[in-house]
Amino acid sequence: MSAMDAGAMDAGAMDAGTMDAGAMDLGALQRAFRAHLLGEAVPELVVATVSDRIPSAARLRVHRHHVLGSLTAALGATFSTVRGVVGDDFFAGMARAFIIQAPPRGPVLSEHGAGFPGFVDSWPPAGGLPYLADVARLDWALTLAYNAPAARGLTADRLASLPPEALAALRLALRAGVALVSSAYPLDRIWALNHGGQVEGVDLDAGGVDLLVFPRAEDAAFVRLEAGVAALAAALDRGQPLGAAVEHARLRQPGLDAGAALGRLLSLDALSASADNPL
Repeated sequence: MSAMDAGAMDAGAMDAGTMDAGAMDLGALQRAFRAHLLGEAVPELVVATVSDRIPSAARLRVHRHHVLGSLTAALGATFSTVRGVVGDDFFAGMARAFIIQAPPRGPVLSEHGAGFPGFVDSWPPAGGLPYLADVARLDWALTLAYNAPAARGLTADRLASLPPEALAALRLALRAGVALVSSAYPLDRIWALNHGGQVEGVDLDAGGVDLLVFPRAEDAAFVRLEAGVAALAAALDRGQPLGAAVEHARLRQPGLDAGAALGRLLSLDALSASADNPL
């Protein structure tokens, strides 16, 4: 049973007033509360709710408002840049629509949001902001990086211990919490503008970026990558062996210095060995 089914519904049963035990069994009561919280009319729930201070329907509406408000606040904390771009009122409407379509399925609210960037991309009222879904992807990648387990990535010294002929077949990947976020828009400047950075404005026609998001000791951060380095990171993360990944990267940036590109990713502590290439 999901958190929305169990946690919110059981809390709702206590918050909404005394329940008439004979009106519904527990399973039916939980399903009714879930439907009510997602905006459906559930007359039998009103009948089953006994309240001696305010009408049952009013008490249930207060509870729904509280739950949706709490979930919206949690999404606003996760997608703070999106909220900054569109403003609190627009974000609240968008978040509510997302919550109704995809309510939480686990007890940790910071984990609710994996589908939000895709929702933003398809939500008609946000159609005039074509960069907004990419902003949401950056926010989500930063959240995952912040919550990633502490670990060290692959080091240059470990790679140096391998014979040169083994390097081309080596399979590497982005380590846990590291992600590549690419966009046709200047996401780094949009983020900085909404988080107190020294940015006076954003030219949406300035060109796209490839950002590497990664965990740090007590937070998460991102850096802009050159096109070839980003292509190398993406190819490695798709499972291509190092030799093939370098060739793919050189298609995007001819003349790429493969050693320098790999060194850049290693310096950011961004790589790990894949499961079939333990180092």
